[in-house]
Amino acid sequence: MSEIRVGIIGGTGYTGVELLRILVSHPNVKLTCISSRSEQGRPVHELFPSLRGLVNLNFSAPSSTVFSECDVVFSATPNGVAMEHAPALLDAGIRLIDLAADFRIKDTALWEKWYGMTHACPQLVEEAVYGLPEVYREQIRGAQLVANPGCYPTAVQLGFLPLLENRLVDPGSLIADAKSGISGAGRKAALGTAYAETADSFKAYGVPGHRHLPEIKQGLQSVATDPIDLVFTPHLLPLIRGIHATLYATLLDPSATDLQSVFEHRYADERFVDVMPEGSHPDTRSVRGSNTCRLAIHRPVETNRVVVLAVEDNLVKGAAGQAVQNMNIMFSLDEHTGLTGAALFP
Repeated sequence: MSEIRVGIIGGTGYTGVELLRILVSHPNVKLTCISSRSEQGRPVHELFPSLRGLVNLNFSAPSSTVFSECDVVFSATPNGVAMEHAPALLDAGIRLIDLAADFRIKDTALWEKWYGMTHACPQLVEEAVYGLPEVYREQIRGAQLVANPGCYPTAVQLGFLPLLENRLVDPGSLIADAKSGISGAGRKAALGTAYAETADSFKAYGVPGHRHLPEIKQGLQSVATDPIDLVFTPHLLPLIRGIHATLYATLLDPSATDLQSVFEHRYADERFVDVMPEGSHPDTRSVRGSNTCRLAIHRPVETNRVVVLAVEDNLVKGAAGQAVQNMNIMFSLDEHTGLTGAALFP
């Protein structure tokens, strides 16, 4: 396909503007419409001066007719919005990639429990394909509806998957100690993410239970033979972008030594997963602005534990970049099209 006509529902948040930043340089994309209830009629570049001269569209009202000429629509909205648009878009033959959580969890009752609302179209949940290309690439190719993974779930699953797939660790021993930059909380004004509240500080949150927990467990359980028991603790870092996940598991065979080769083999053909040399300690700055998740594997001395370090940009591989990666797969493009830029440094 030479040109993909793209629409975005909810283009005013951080994932929305990140989608725009990536898509304006995509050689096969024509941006057709960008919706916003609060900013309709306003030029996009007035809200985001970084896109001046690159995006010459006004925000439009989010109605189905606005997207009628699109081949694919990205929904970069809060949870609960994409499910309201999905039936009409899919009936019109338009493919949908949802960057929120509306279609990620297959158990609708479980989703309703964690997200506190009634699902508007539970009949579409089973049809949705979970958009983690490193696992579901073939299903994504033919999908009409893709549930883009969450930022924490992407890093945690990519870090644990090789260990579980190869039956190397006890599925009941998993711990994910994960930290995210402030942009993960979204662009809305809130005291808890104000500069004076977050700078020079570091704290855990959602310790009794976080919405990403059932999504992570669902993904890990799909490759595990025994029940997954996962402790997932998220933290807020005084950074704008980035996720660092430190993952712990207990080895079933304490004599296992070649864990590095297991990871290198698993991700040998994955452009966006970088298994670093043995002994490495990846940092979030090394992936800032890129669609790469970097992994490092460690075996602490005198233990039967393995520690995996995973870093990614929560707005790119954790959101918009992975969504574009999914679009490329869906439209039979080179998976890396529009996503080959190096990380920003410094």
